[in-house]
Amino acid sequence: MELSLKPRLPERIDWLFDWLYPPRCRACRGRILGRDAEYFCERCRKHIQLVGHPLCSICGRPFPDASGDDHPCGVCLERPPQFVAARAWACYPREEEHPLRQVVQKFKYGRKVALGKPLGRLMARGCREFLAAVDANLIVPVPLYSKRLRWRGFNQSVLLGREVSRAYGIPMDPFMLQRRRETAAQTQLPEDERRRNVRGAFALHPDRPVKDKRILLIDDVYTSGSTVNECSRTLKQGGAEEVNVLTLARAVY
Repeated sequence: MELSLKPRLPERIDWLFDWLYPPRCRACRGRILGRDAEYFCERCRKHIQLVGHPLCSICGRPFPDASGDDHPCGVCLERPPQFVAARAWACYPREEEHPLRQVVQKFKYGRKVALGKPLGRLMARGCREFLAAVDANLIVPVPLYSKRLRWRGFNQSVLLGREVSRAYGIPMDPFMLQRRRETAAQTQLPEDERRRNVRGAFALHPDRPVKDKRILLIDDVYTSGSTVNECSRTLKQGGAEEVNVLTLARAVY
């Protein structure tokens, strides 16, 4: 897959607005000085831990030891997932006051739709190495159940996936996967119950052929991996050649 991240006209317009009206940090609303800071100020950026090597070559979980090569973790060896590999831009912390957690919470539950563009761009830029290797030909966002979608007004995974699609020229189909039943919030459940909670919760759209597609599955946060694993299972059963997973953040506890 040929990757192209050359500035386009909309990005040049964004740069002009940033020059005329200096942007503010998405977390603390402080002014951002310098283009290198992107969407977080220097103070908040220091608290954001990017996912780096060494990590699990399958689920993407970073290892605490900063030395050594990538290799499969014990969890993936014991219970191999349905996807080939998963990667994330940054680590997702427990602390409620953490800048990245605050921004993700604003995005999902505060209905701050405008955060989809900067967060999606950070994910796209920060995972170039992975995206170059997976050679995906279709982006599929993790779907929301209709009741939750109506309440929220948007699917955060679609907004994130849209930025990856624009950056790399990979088409996106937000209707390929459907969530056919309502499930309890995964954050409140232990790992075993999370798997049971989402088992059979997804289905393929009958008019969207997935056979032989190389899917890049998009979600906002990878916690236990139960949701993206069940989505991957559904896509593989429908004939997808392979599924890789990209998320904005990866919970590491």
